[in-house]
Amino acid sequence: MRKLIYLALTVIFASTLVFAAEKQNSETMKFLALFGDVFEKVREDYVEEVSDQKLIEAAINGMLTSLDPHSSYLNEKAFADMQVQTRGEFGGLGIEVTMDNGLVKVVSPIDDTPAAKAGIMSGDYISEIDGKPVMGMTLNEAVEKLRGKAGSKVVVTILRQGDKEPREITMVRDVIKIKSVRAQKEDDVAYLRVTSFSEQTDKNLRAEFEKIKKDVGPGLKGVVLDLRNNPGGLLDQAIGVANDFLDKGEIVSTRGRIADSAKRFDAKPDGDMARGLPVVVLINGGSASASEIVAGALQDHKRAVVMGTKSFGKGSVQTVIPLPGNGAMRLTTSRYYTPSGRSIQAKGIEPDIIVEPAKLEVIKQKNSAEADLIRHLYNEQEKKEQKDKAKQEADKPTKTPDTTDEPGDDKPAADKKPEPEEKGKYGDIDKNLYEKDYQLARAIDLIRAVNVYNSGSQKNQPAAQ
Repeated sequence: MRKLIYLALTVIFASTLVFAAEKQNSETMKFLALFGDVFEKVREDYVEEVSDQKLIEAAINGMLTSLDPHSSYLNEKAFADMQVQTRGEFGGLGIEVTMDNGLVKVVSPIDDTPAAKAGIMSGDYISEIDGKPVMGMTLNEAVEKLRGKAGSKVVVTILRQGDKEPREITMVRDVIKIKSVRAQKEDDVAYLRVTSFSEQTDKNLRAEFEKIKKDVGPGLKGVVLDLRNNPGGLLDQAIGVANDFLDKGEIVSTRGRIADSAKRFDAKPDGDMARGLPVVVLINGGSASASEIVAGALQDHKRAVVMGTKSFGKGSVQTVIPLPGNGAMRLTTSRYYTPSGRSIQAKGIEPDIIVEPAKLEVIKQKNSAEADLIRHLYNEQEKKEQKDKAKQEADKPTKTPDTTDEPGDDKPAADKKPEPEEKGKYGDIDKNLYEKDYQLARAIDLIRAVNVYNSGSQKNQPAAQ
């Protein structure tokens, strides 16, 4: 009898729990039933036969894309393409895009790709692909149409702010091989260009910097880190690049809906490969996501001066969740915050110094000077230097064309290479750089100005007692 009572109580308790759960989920079940009804109706009555797979994938993608511009469903092919892209090689035009008001918006073109060479700009809207309207397509569908066999052509219709009429641009698809880091020395300044954050970015950046550091030697004055038109990439690579200029402190934190999901990423000790040298970070409207993490971290720690124009403002983190046998879903799971607690979502990073892209026009004008005046006083130091130079020239031994410059040197003087022209103390920016890349020229100017100021400040420091 006792067992029967116990069993009856158990059944009543379980029924109560089931009833509560059913009541809680009744609305969900109602909408799932609605979905089932619509699904069946489409299968039976749609004008053309559509596979169940296509209907269900479209429904899943619709659910995700309705959340925000960055969440989406990736079928097996799209998931495989994404994995190839993060490794730094894929086919297409070379643009990072997102969906905005039903049109494809260009986040940024990638350097040395068909899109960049054709003049595609950050902020452009693609309204048609090969004459077909983008409105009504999903982002994945639009991307599929932009991609294609290397050597094939695609025509896109571009809407650009300031244009009165749409413009058609024809591009030839190519295999896109992204070299995420490019570097060169600008005399005594290291120029480091990061085009995206893929698997080897941090490692390659450090390697390129070490080459320049070895080449320039102790005369290295600073670093320009160029993140313009960098659409982002892998979070761990962004953290690594920021750590390349920091020795301590927070780099970025992420916070989601669940309190326990918050994460903080700190710099590792002795990470600053530039050892305190001045750093200028260049950004623009095409700098997004991982680029903004790096710029924000260096700006908040006062480790770098951020120069250029306001960044894109993508402050959310997407997690790619594999769905075994069915591709994956890209889901926005958290927002990221700079070390000072700033959220840049839909706001962007504001540069410390705003420098718009520009073309420098040199205005030549003749100004009179003291030396042009009649009966001006001569500079006694200059006269002495001229006399000393004349005396040195007179004291030099006369050489014949077939003699050698140095004892034991078997090359005739005529074969000797001319000495390079001596440059100024802090180097001279190539005058063409102001015409080619005004923002970069300004960044290099700033680094050299900081060095001039610092050298003067050190000289004026009082001696220790």
